[in-house]
Amino acid sequence: MSLTKEADNTQELTHLNAKGEANMVDVTEKAVTSRTARAEGFISMSDKTFSMIASGEHAKGDVFAVARIAGIQAAKKCSDLIPLCHPLMLSKVQVDFELIHETKQVRVISLCKLTGQTGVEMEALTAVSVATLTLFDMCKAVDPLMVISNIRVLEKQGGKSGDWVA
Repeated sequence: MSLTKEADNTQELTHLNAKGEANMVDVTEKAVTSRTARAEGFISMSDKTFSMIASGEHAKGDVFAVARIAGIQAAKKCSDLIPLCHPLMLSKVQVDFELIHETKQVRVISLCKLTGQTGVEMEALTAVSVATLTLFDMCKAVDPLMVISNIRVLEKQGGKSGDWVA
Protein backbone atom coordinates (compact mmCIF):
# COMPACT_ATOMS: atom_id res chain seq x y z
CA MET A 1 0.00 0.00 0.00
CA SER A 2 1.40 3.37 -0.90
CA LEU A 3 0.27 6.54 0.78
CA THR A 4 0.32 9.98 -0.75
CA LYS A 5 1.59 11.19 2.61
CA GLU A 6 4.16 8.99 4.31
CA ALA A 7 3.34 7.89 7.84
CA ASP A 8 5.45 9.42 10.59
CA ASN A 9 6.94 6.42 12.39
CA THR A 10 8.56 8.60 15.07
CA GLN A 11 5.29 9.32 16.88
CA GLU A 12 4.64 7.57 20.15
CA LEU A 13 1.54 5.53 20.86
CA THR A 14 -1.03 8.03 22.05
CA HIS A 15 -3.31 5.61 23.87
CA LEU A 16 -0.73 4.82 26.54
CA ASN A 17 0.28 7.15 29.36
CA ALA A 18 3.82 7.51 30.78
CA LYS A 19 3.28 4.36 32.89
CA GLY A 20 2.16 2.32 29.87
CA GLU A 21 -1.47 2.30 31.00
CA ALA A 22 -4.44 2.63 28.66
CA ASN A 23 -5.35 6.28 28.24
CA MET A 24 -8.05 8.13 26.31
CA VAL A 25 -6.34 10.88 24.32
CA ASP A 26 -7.15 14.41 25.47
CA VAL A 27 -8.41 16.32 22.43
CA THR A 28 -9.55 19.39 24.39
CA GLU A 29 -6.99 21.72 22.79
CA LYS A 30 -7.27 20.32 19.24
CA ALA A 31 -8.84 22.52 16.60
CA VAL A 32 -12.37 21.80 15.43
CA THR A 33 -12.05 20.97 11.73
CA SER A 34 -13.94 19.13 9.03
CA ARG A 35 -12.84 15.49 8.97
CA THR A 36 -13.65 12.67 6.56
CA ALA A 37 -12.61 9.02 6.27
CA ARG A 38 -13.40 6.29 3.75
CA ALA A 39 -12.84 2.57 4.30
CA GLU A 40 -13.45 -0.64 2.39
CA GLY A 41 -13.72 -4.37 2.95
CA PHE A 42 -14.59 -7.42 0.90
CA ILE A 43 -16.66 -10.55 1.35
CA SER A 44 -16.11 -13.49 -1.00
CA MET A 45 -18.77 -16.11 -1.54
CA SER A 46 -19.91 -19.00 -3.70
CA ASP A 47 -21.42 -18.50 -7.14
CA LYS A 48 -24.83 -19.52 -5.78
CA THR A 49 -24.78 -17.01 -2.92
CA PHE A 50 -23.47 -14.20 -5.10
CA SER A 51 -26.15 -14.83 -7.71
CA MET A 52 -28.85 -14.99 -5.03
CA ILE A 53 -27.99 -11.64 -3.46
CA ALA A 54 -27.19 -9.92 -6.77
CA SER A 55 -30.64 -10.81 -8.12
CA GLY A 56 -32.41 -9.96 -4.85
CA GLU A 57 -33.70 -13.52 -4.51
CA HIS A 58 -32.37 -14.25 -1.03
CA ALA A 59 -35.07 -15.69 1.22
CA LYS A 60 -34.23 -13.14 3.93
CA GLY A 61 -34.97 -10.24 1.59
CA ASP A 62 -32.76 -7.28 0.71
CA VAL A 63 -29.52 -8.20 2.46
CA PHE A 64 -27.88 -4.98 1.29
CA ALA A 65 -30.51 -2.78 2.94
CA VAL A 66 -30.05 -4.60 6.25
CA ALA A 67 -26.24 -4.51 6.00
CA ARG A 68 -26.31 -0.78 5.13
CA ILE A 69 -28.38 0.04 8.22
CA ALA A 70 -26.14 -2.18 10.38
CA GLY A 71 -23.03 -0.38 9.10
CA ILE A 72 -24.51 3.04 9.76
CA GLN A 73 -25.58 2.05 13.28
CA ALA A 74 -22.14 0.56 13.96
CA ALA A 75 -20.34 3.79 13.01
CA LYS A 76 -22.61 5.67 15.41
CA LYS A 77 -21.79 3.18 18.19
CA CYS A 78 -18.03 2.95 17.56
CA SER A 79 -17.07 4.45 20.94
CA ASP A 80 -19.21 1.78 22.66
CA LEU A 81 -17.30 -0.97 20.83
CA ILE A 82 -13.70 0.33 20.79
CA PRO A 83 -12.72 1.20 24.38
CA LEU A 84 -10.63 4.37 23.87
CA CYS A 85 -12.53 5.94 20.96
CA HIS A 86 -14.18 9.27 21.59
CA PRO A 87 -17.96 9.47 21.17
CA LEU A 88 -18.45 11.55 18.03
CA MET A 89 -21.27 13.60 16.55
CA LEU A 90 -21.15 12.20 13.03
CA SER A 91 -22.70 14.41 10.39
CA LYS A 92 -22.65 11.78 7.61
CA VAL A 93 -22.36 8.00 7.42
CA GLN A 94 -22.74 6.28 4.08
CA VAL A 95 -22.37 2.58 3.29
CA ASP A 96 -22.32 1.37 -0.31
CA PHE A 97 -21.89 -1.99 -2.03
CA GLU A 98 -20.14 -2.91 -5.25
CA LEU A 99 -20.72 -6.33 -6.82
CA ILE A 100 -17.54 -7.78 -8.34
CA HIS A 101 -18.85 -10.48 -10.67
CA GLU A 102 -15.46 -11.85 -11.76
CA THR A 103 -14.41 -12.84 -8.23
CA LYS A 104 -17.86 -13.31 -6.63
CA GLN A 105 -17.12 -10.64 -4.06
CA VAL A 106 -19.02 -7.76 -2.58
CA ARG A 107 -16.95 -4.66 -1.87
CA VAL A 108 -18.30 -2.64 1.04
CA ILE A 109 -17.33 1.04 1.10
CA SER A 110 -18.03 3.47 3.94
CA LEU A 111 -17.79 7.22 4.25
CA CYS A 112 -17.88 9.04 7.60
CA LYS A 113 -17.82 12.80 8.13
CA LEU A 114 -17.96 15.28 10.98
CA THR A 115 -16.75 18.61 12.19
CA GLY A 116 -14.82 17.93 15.38
CA GLN A 117 -11.56 17.48 17.24
CA THR A 118 -10.68 13.92 16.27
CA GLY A 119 -10.77 11.79 13.14
CA VAL A 120 -13.36 9.31 11.92
CA GLU A 121 -11.17 6.47 10.65
CA MET A 122 -12.35 4.06 13.35
CA GLU A 123 -15.98 4.83 12.58
CA ALA A 124 -15.43 4.17 8.86
CA LEU A 125 -13.67 0.87 9.65
CA THR A 126 -16.41 -0.14 12.09
CA ALA A 127 -19.11 0.59 9.50
CA VAL A 128 -17.40 -1.66 6.94
CA SER A 129 -16.70 -4.40 9.49
CA VAL A 130 -20.27 -4.62 10.75
CA ALA A 131 -21.77 -4.35 7.26
CA THR A 132 -19.65 -7.29 6.05
CA LEU A 133 -20.46 -9.25 9.22
CA THR A 134 -24.16 -8.62 8.58
CA LEU A 135 -23.85 -9.90 5.01
CA PHE A 136 -22.14 -12.99 6.41
CA ASP A 137 -24.86 -13.47 9.03
CA MET A 138 -27.68 -13.17 6.53
CA CYS A 139 -26.07 -15.59 4.05
CA LYS A 140 -24.31 -18.13 6.29
CA ALA A 141 -27.10 -20.72 6.04
CA VAL A 142 -26.52 -20.85 2.28
CA ASP A 143 -22.74 -20.34 2.34
CA PRO A 144 -20.88 -20.87 5.64
CA LEU A 145 -17.49 -20.66 3.85
CA MET A 146 -17.67 -16.95 2.95
CA VAL A 147 -14.50 -14.97 3.67
CA ILE A 148 -14.29 -11.39 4.91
CA SER A 149 -10.99 -9.73 3.98
CA ASN A 150 -8.93 -6.63 3.33
CA ILE A 151 -10.68 -4.19 5.62
CA ARG A 152 -8.72 -0.94 5.50
CA VAL A 153 -8.88 2.83 5.51
CA LEU A 154 -8.81 4.20 1.97
CA GLU A 155 -8.38 7.86 2.78
CA LYS A 156 -8.69 10.47 5.47
CA GLN A 157 -8.99 14.22 5.31
CA GLY A 158 -8.64 16.88 7.96
CA GLY A 159 -6.91 17.19 11.28
CA LYS A 160 -3.37 17.84 12.44
CA SER A 161 -1.79 14.91 10.57
CA GLY A 162 -3.24 16.08 7.25
CA ASP A 163 -4.78 14.28 4.30
CA TRP A 164 -3.73 10.96 2.80
CA VAL A 165 -4.97 8.38 0.30
CA ALA A 166 -4.05 4.68 0.24
